[in-house]
Amino acid sequence: MISGTDPLNKRPIGIFDSGVGGLTVVKQVMDALPCEAIVYFGDTARVPYGTKSARAVQAFAVQDTEFLLRQNVKMVIVACHTASSVALTSLAGRFDVPILGVVEPGVDSALKNTKNGKIGVIGTRGTIASRTYEEQLLAKDPGVQVFPKACPLFVPFAEEGWLEGEIIFKVAETYLKPFRESGIDTLILGCTHYPLLKRVIAQVLGEGVALIDSATETARVVRKRLYELKIANDSQSVPEHRFTVSDIPEPFRDVGERFLGKKLGRIEQIDLEKVQA
Repeated sequence: MISGTDPLNKRPIGIFDSGVGGLTVVKQVMDALPCEAIVYFGDTARVPYGTKSARAVQAFAVQDTEFLLRQNVKMVIVACHTASSVALTSLAGRFDVPILGVVEPGVDSALKNTKNGKIGVIGTRGTIASRTYEEQLLAKDPGVQVFPKACPLFVPFAEEGWLEGEIIFKVAETYLKPFRESGIDTLILGCTHYPLLKRVIAQVLGEGVALIDSATETARVVRKRLYELKIANDSQSVPEHRFTVSDIPEPFRDVGERFLGKKLGRIEQIDLEKVQA
């Protein structure tokens, strides 16, 4: 654990998600900021967040953030789109560290990309029900048309490592058919799990639809914010990353190592109730 007396720039970045999907953000942050250490928490015991009430997700997000702050992180990234949609404002008002979400970076990227102003958004039921993406897109450009769609089965497929094959293709085709009819040219992948299924989503929608992965834009925003706050780690030492989960580690390891393309080393199983006690 990093000491609370260490300089801010030497402390790690904290990232949490409901499960393995947040590793899409981890991967981009590692690429954009290779000197930064990361403490990742995947709340695998309570995945998915997208089927839970806003109140439950807000409570989970507070617990996840409190755990990361006990690891003396200098910044918290809410990698979960559902938590970013329903809890980010309350987290930012409650905790005295920079807290960034993944919704706004994805919105900005989609608006830069679209040519015809027709933007699709896929996410969990919780994210879509919050209407956060619609509200932010329309607030920044009232002229766009937004087509939201909940795709809840994508999360368990990603968690189980079922990233291609006939079954997932048929599910994706069923979910995504309305987007072909609406004529969107841009689709926001509004869940950190969904980029794991990017290949099959692209196959169903075709080359004319750009897929917006919020993780890439989020990493850019994180880098900019760290340098603005003068807490970026510019040392050339190789950082040590920690991966923690709230349920058994092995399923997380199997999918995580395949996605990151590297061994994750020791994965700690955390009991949040004991940690808080």
